[in-house]
Amino acid sequence: MKIEVYGMENPLIDILTEVSDEDIINLKAEKGIMQLIDLPRRQEILSYIRGRKITYNCVGSGPNTVIALAGFGIKAALAGKVGYDEYGDIYVKQLSEFPVQNDIIREEGATGSSIILITPDCERTMNTYLGVNRNFGPKDINERNISSSEFFYTTGYMWDTEQQKAAVAVALEIAEKHGVQVAFDVADPFAVRRYKDDFLRLLKNHVSIAFANAEEAGILFDTGDVHESLAALGGVVEIAVVKNGKNGSYVRSGEEEYFIPARPVRATDSTGAGDMYAAGFLYGICKGFSPRDAGICASYFASEIVQQLGAQFSPGRKAEIEETLITCGWKYI
Repeated sequence: MKIEVYGMENPLIDILTEVSDEDIINLKAEKGIMQLIDLPRRQEILSYIRGRKITYNCVGSGPNTVIALAGFGIKAALAGKVGYDEYGDIYVKQLSEFPVQNDIIREEGATGSSIILITPDCERTMNTYLGVNRNFGPKDINERNISSSEFFYTTGYMWDTEQQKAAVAVALEIAEKHGVQVAFDVADPFAVRRYKDDFLRLLKNHVSIAFANAEEAGILFDTGDVHESLAALGGVVEIAVVKNGKNGSYVRSGEEEYFIPARPVRATDSTGAGDMYAAGFLYGICKGFSPRDAGICASYFASEIVQQLGAQFSPGRKAEIEETLITCGWKYI
């Protein structure tokens, strides 16, 4: 199978629940960002939210994007690592329900998880335990599948261990050797602050399509002006995307800059909005859309996911989106 998008990132069990701002304070969590935690901290948070309504999803940031692409007909593959435990069994089983090329590696240990605390303003505070994801390294690379892909896609979350960083470095070498384009999402302000210099080198030397939100782009290029950060990002990659939440998004390709208005919807949960934006954009590029039209499609995907709880489309909403894609209705939304 010719792979259009090969994704390599952290498969995680998402554990979602609604909380108050007071709960965030009580848990001493930093609202709105991803925080890496250890096993004792995971147990502390799970104990705190015990008894509340909890939703479990088998996802992860990059996997969200890849699974969505496969669900909408893009030939996609996913690489990562899960444990030989209950969560790992669930992850592999659910992944098999999608037409995804499965490059998931399994080993003894705990499958990673992310406890997502959703506040009334729809902000999500992610508490992530990487589990065996931390051990994904160069030995786990499938060179054949990467080399036969059109795009290699990963995110800044892969910089959290030396093993993962080394795996990305090997994958980038393979991609460059075989003319595979690289799409990269910087992932999170937390990640950008820690790995700013690494990300800038990566963007300059390897990346064709880059995704960042306004805060992340501002940190990367030391500016509070979204147009300045977009221009700076567009100066080092072929296609630059800067997302600005309900204020829309911007796409820069060469000297052309496009503003993509946000679609006004009633948001329920912002979890996965950026992942679905990336899915919509890569879907458009794989289908031959212009960068501007890919941005409109991406905004449509993102506006749809925030209207439901969780980071993957429910069956009913997926059917509606498929119909809209077939009729090109996304162009007019």
